[in-house]
Amino acid sequence: MSLLEVTDLTVDFGSVRAVDGLSFSLEAGGALGIVGESGSGKSATAYALLDLHRGTGARVGGSVRIEGTDVLTAEDRALRRLRGGTVAMVFQDPLSSLDPYYAIGDQIAEVHRLHSGATRRAARARAVEVLDRVGIPDAARRSRSRPHEFSGGMRQRALIAMALACEPALLVADEPTTALDVTVQAQILDLLHELRADTGLGLILVTHDVGVAAGSVDEILVMRHGRAVERGPVAEVLGGPREDYTRALLAAVPRVDGPLRPPVPTTGTVLEARGVTRKFGRGARAVTAVSEVSLTVRRGETLGIVGESGSGKTTLGRMLVGLLEPSAGSVEFAPSARRPDGRPAVQMVFQDPASSLNPRRTVGESVADPLRARGDRDEKAIRARVGELLEQVGLDREFQDRYPHEFSGGQRQRVGIARALAPEPAVIVCDEAVSALDVTTQAQVVELLARLQRDTGIALVFVAHDLGVVRQVSDRVLVMRGGRVVEEGTVEEVYAAPSDPYTRGLLAAVPVLDPETARQRRARRTALPGEALPVA
Repeated sequence: MSLLEVTDLTVDFGSVRAVDGLSFSLEAGGALGIVGESGSGKSATAYALLDLHRGTGARVGGSVRIEGTDVLTAEDRALRRLRGGTVAMVFQDPLSSLDPYYAIGDQIAEVHRLHSGATRRAARARAVEVLDRVGIPDAARRSRSRPHEFSGGMRQRALIAMALACEPALLVADEPTTALDVTVQAQILDLLHELRADTGLGLILVTHDVGVAAGSVDEILVMRHGRAVERGPVAEVLGGPREDYTRALLAAVPRVDGPLRPPVPTTGTVLEARGVTRKFGRGARAVTAVSEVSLTVRRGETLGIVGESGSGKTTLGRMLVGLLEPSAGSVEFAPSARRPDGRPAVQMVFQDPASSLNPRRTVGESVADPLRARGDRDEKAIRARVGELLEQVGLDREFQDRYPHEFSGGQRQRVGIARALAPEPAVIVCDEAVSALDVTTQAQVVELLARLQRDTGIALVFVAHDLGVVRQVSDRVLVMRGGRVVEEGTVEEVYAAPSDPYTRGLLAAVPVLDPETARQRRARRTALPGEALPVA
């Protein structure tokens, strides 16, 4: 009997069919990766495995059997025993999955008590045990910490610990590394591999990053529009895909050994930062987020800024656009990069377009804001200009009367880019502008930025933790760690012959599409733990 047997699964949200007749199975101890673009139905499938759609209004059909029990028809009490005890789930955003009020250890202990009937003392001991197992240093002390006191990577480890508390036979991980930088992502994937090897845990890994799946699963299921497009052993699917869609998905994956961006002729410096430093707090408790960073940006070029979470790259980007004042140093714009009133002609594209657009206003009103801010008063001309901007980023001009929730993530990011282009800036700072997008949407937005740059001559500062994307879009690169620049140079120099060990570690942690290469890298990280980057 298979550990998991899914037969003719359907999931409908109103008139929209998210999953359409999906069937697959998983043997005990096996690992299956479910990959696809946003909207492919992969997360709806993952939720159905624990019947998390129950009571939401979604209609679920077919059958999902875990160790012989049909999840979709089980009574509530049996389903509660199954969840956590037999099958557990790790969600994409650990911060929203953990209660901010209670200590991490207490939350894990509560799950263990509910399923095992253990005493409070035994449940607390189990919580410390699983936190230690997932690599939380000083687990007994840190178990008393609340979620906000953990880094993103540590919160994800804590969520995995909670899933492991009752020793489930199956773990469903829905985009567990999407919001993490490459080194922390590698640590989480290594942890999942170790847990499988040590406990015989079955794994369903849902991800839009094919590289993440390559080194973590035995088989891959490719989904599109709610259906299975292709399935097979990971080496076969990635090495010789049969379907055009799978080939297109693989071609969209940014690689650190991919082609370089064509040289861009530059015509002078538009932005220069000199020894900028930013501190938060005062006195002995002051934290230096950025320390004495200098850089230049030329017209028409892209400067990539990379580093792990906490490296200072976002703080630096915010200083460049004036959202933060430097504690020391200066940011200077050339006369050609200033508006007639003398203000810098600089805009920003944010990581999360959903939170940077007002949900109560149409996207047309949001795109028009910079035009009105600079003094435009002719509403008819403003509406026409907004239509032109939307068309410039590949959207229909009639979309300006729609609201943000009516757009996909990629479309919302295009709206954010249109808003940034509205006042005709000389420089745009993109802060993790594609990190939340699937690989095909990511490729479309990157190509859009490149086309806009060719058409308008704008300079871009591209802040990201994805080294593959940075290679694809940048002319020069700054590598940051602990608020300082540890390496800088052309893309070719930094990627082909990195001089700093930290840069080499970042490049080595980037997921690759070849499963054998991924296994070799994991083996090296495991064999040489002293060379690994610290737990984050």
